[in-house]
Amino acid sequence: MKRIAALIGVIGLTFFIASPALANSLVATSPIAGATLKVAPSAVTISVEITPMDMGNEITVTDPAGRRVDDGTLTVVGNDIIIGMKPITDSGVYKVSYNIISEMDVPLEGSFIFNFSTPTISVPQEVVPSTPTKVEGSDFATNLFVIGLLVTSLIVLIALALYARKIFNER
Repeated sequence: MKRIAALIGVIGLTFFIASPALANSLVATSPIAGATLKVAPSAVTISVEITPMDMGNEITVTDPAGRRVDDGTLTVVGNDIIIGMKPITDSGVYKVSYNIISEMDVPLEGSFIFNFSTPTISVPQEVVPSTPTKVEGSDFATNLFVIGLLVTSLIVLIALALYARKIFNER
């Protein structure tokens, strides 16, 4: 019995020593690293494997000129860390740097980039109303043709009504 307990202890100790230490890692980012955006993000979200601590985390977002464009409001929701953004208008590469602290783990440090391309604004050209062009000589003939069609349709209508009356009277 002692041998089995000792064997289980050695196997457990070997497993514990041989198993890799838990290390926090990046799971996802929003915007996606390397993506090109046409709409400015209102926030940047970093998702990690191990739940981060509520305090001590850092995320900064800088524009192509190196100026900070995040608003500094950092929120931890589950395994997500969210930083609010100021409105961005300049096209270019934006860099997100992070330092995330989880309990019982070394800080997770790194960075990623995303591109922002300001949408092109097309200004509609001024619409100038055109004056209708008059085709000479066609007004009288067109009017005469339309009147002829109306008279013909009236004659057909009267003939159909008389025919229908005759059929109903014979029954």
